[in-house]
Amino acid sequence: MKKLTLADFKVPAALVALSVVPILGGVVRLTSVARDVTVTPDNARFLHAPTPVVIHVVSATLFCLLGAFQFSTGFRLRFSGLHRRAGRVLAVSGLLAGATGVWMTLSYDIPLNLQGPLLYAVRLVVGTAMVASLVLAWSAILRRDVPRHEAWMIRAYALGQGAGTQALVLGPWMVISGQSGGVTRDLLMTLTWVINGAVAEAIVSRRKRASPARVAHGRGETVAGTSR
Repeated sequence: MKKLTLADFKVPAALVALSVVPILGGVVRLTSVARDVTVTPDNARFLHAPTPVVIHVVSATLFCLLGAFQFSTGFRLRFSGLHRRAGRVLAVSGLLAGATGVWMTLSYDIPLNLQGPLLYAVRLVVGTAMVASLVLAWSAILRRDVPRHEAWMIRAYALGQGAGTQALVLGPWMVISGQSGGVTRDLLMTLTWVINGAVAEAIVSRRKRASPARVAHGRGETVAGTSR
């Protein structure tokens, strides 16, 4: 049985770190929904219709944290059974996160300074693309097509981690400019999903150039795992 090394923790640790700010923000949001707080234009939508935001925060947190360990080869080999079980939870949580993202975009009355027409359209595209990627990933693993499954999961996770990258991009801009809304914010938020998408495609492309032996090994590992 393969032993875990320090290298096996590098990717999960980086992805968990990327998730910290959005998760803390989600906890704050859930706390505000659960308590009696003053209704303002910024939080009225969450207080009047808390269901989608509660589901979104919980499911997105599970998706980001579980996903961080799914992409570590060491963890997959050392805990193959757990990897498959966690993958099912990951798929469901990702579908809920993407679907509720679209739900909130369509149903919430979001102030214009927090969401202009560009960001509105981008959020719909991202949420839909995330759901579609997870469906394609699940379809691929049912066919035991591991490389295609991994590719679509990488794409879905990259979209789901948009909030993490947004914290890195928007934080410095807000500190430097003193602004927190408007067209620039919409453009920067859109840019973060573009960045994540580009990184995902680079990883997928690199894996496609992997040796046939690695691909064959991946297929064999999954066939053996599902036969137990």
